[in-house]
Amino acid sequence: MTAVTVQDVVFTTSHDPALAGRLYRPAASGPVPLLVDIHGGAWNKGDRLNNQVMHQYLAEHGIATFALDFRLAPATQYPGAVRDVNQGIRWVKAHAEELGTRADWVGGLGTSSGGHLLMLNTLLPDHPDHAMPDAGADARVNYAVVCWGILDPLARYRMAQARNLTQLISAHHDFWPDEAAMTRANPQLILERGEHAHLPPAIIIQGIGDQNVDHARADLFADAYRKAGGDVAVHKFDDVHMFVTSTPDTDNSRQALERIRDFVLAQTVAVR
Repeated sequence: MTAVTVQDVVFTTSHDPALAGRLYRPAASGPVPLLVDIHGGAWNKGDRLNNQVMHQYLAEHGIATFALDFRLAPATQYPGAVRDVNQGIRWVKAHAEELGTRADWVGGLGTSSGGHLLMLNTLLPDHPDHAMPDAGADARVNYAVVCWGILDPLARYRMAQARNLTQLISAHHDFWPDEAAMTRANPQLILERGEHAHLPPAIIIQGIGDQNVDHARADLFADAYRKAGGDVAVHKFDDVHMFVTSTPDTDNSRQALERIRDFVLAQTVAVR
């Protein structure tokens, strides 16, 4: 395995406090692929350390990650976090060389609610509600990895209501101003409405026993993605929400990480 360096870097001072990302970079003499990581936490908790198990593994296998902090609900509702992610992606692409990558090797990794934030920016990188164009580069990721993502926030909200999952209901209320926003900023419905502007290659990692999001949502999203003209693969495991980060030493977690690694490296080879 490759040696790894870890460094915290501020990517915007537009807010108080400033927002930073954590760079995990493999030791290499030239550029390596880089994933901009968007953590989960129901839009209202967590930070750039959430997925460090994944970051460490990927860096040891030749893939850098830049894990973003962003503003959280309830202090900041939609679209604040979406704009922070958009700004973070632009900043990484504008500073690709100094981060040890290339702009055309930058992809995205989003987990849970971070999967929503990533995919919303993936599909609509220049949407006026989301775009933060002051970073000197565009916000288009070249490929996307979504793990147990909330790809239809309205459907997840209604599932939480039907099952009386009070913590998830409260999280939606904290982040979303109303159901109209859940409908408008909804990756599944954006595809179905034909509003998407960008469809890079993507993979979805999903646990079948996930109690936070119906695993069938991954298939529905993939169907809509392919119908829109995109290339996406769904990899399902007999496991639960966040299984890779909560139980990283299981066979399922190792296989999921290998799928992510192989996918990212294949995208890099495709653009050499």
